[in-house]
Amino acid sequence: MAKRIVVTGGSGTAGQHVVSYLLDQGHDILNIDLVPFPDARLADRVHTLRADLTDSGQVYNALCSHFHLTEPFREPLRQLPDAVVHLAGYARNMMVPDNETFRGNALSMYNIVEAASRLGIPKVVLASSITVYGVSFAEGEVDYPAFPVDEEVDANPMDTYAISKVCGERVARGFARRFGSDIYVLRLGRVVAPHEYTEAMFRSYVREPRRWRAHGWSYIDARDLGQMFDLAVRKDGLGFQIFNAVNDTITNNASPTAEFLKSVCPDTPITRDMGPDEAPISNRKIRELLGFRENHPWRKYYPS
Repeated sequence: MAKRIVVTGGSGTAGQHVVSYLLDQGHDILNIDLVPFPDARLADRVHTLRADLTDSGQVYNALCSHFHLTEPFREPLRQLPDAVVHLAGYARNMMVPDNETFRGNALSMYNIVEAASRLGIPKVVLASSITVYGVSFAEGEVDYPAFPVDEEVDANPMDTYAISKVCGERVARGFARRFGSDIYVLRLGRVVAPHEYTEAMFRSYVREPRRWRAHGWSYIDARDLGQMFDLAVRKDGLGFQIFNAVNDTITNNASPTAEFLKSVCPDTPITRDMGPDEAPISNRKIRELLGFRENHPWRKYYPS
């Protein structure tokens, strides 16, 4: 069933692909962002409402907005969205000073969750990050606590960006408990857009795998990410949930996954048998609970 979905940050790299996928599934989308939607092919289907998400009043107002500008308004009137997909925020450390990274990310996530909960919007899906596992922006080299990294592994970061994401996750958990609502958190791996498979970073993933502990030798294709958000919007009744949002396979051909991990992280325990090319960050939960099926494995696009 098609739904009315508010997407925050839809003009960003990941957001564009998520919005495109949701539109392809027949959903009606309102984009909340500070810049226009950049894909001219879809711009006439996606209205962008400018809003500062750190201002709670603007958030409440935006979530009650019309989705399309017409004269007069003809869409279903005074109808709340069916879901909110929250992607907006600073995408990493050192885009702005640390205190602003924390303020912007934590406060915008709080405002979205609070407003959606109080308004009675039945589904909120939030973008978090695998950086919460404490490796990506650590002070120096740090190992993951165990492999595979599933959602039960302790989120114990030391950097401001990941700490802001952990705070948002705790806010979501509290409001889901308080209101008895569905709030799902997707911990995104490094988002890879289609053109990036032939560029320097992904070549380095494959050819220099020892460099990429920070990304957990995992990634998420931007189009498969769209599928994940669509599945999360459609699946009801799970309460508060956290899902690793990564693709199925490790980002290199060095050796079977377990053998490779033993060579680069010899002190990190491996807690179960792993598939020969299974990603070290596990997506088993999102496959089992939401039904995710990978459509865009990296080997399909990487030049042999």
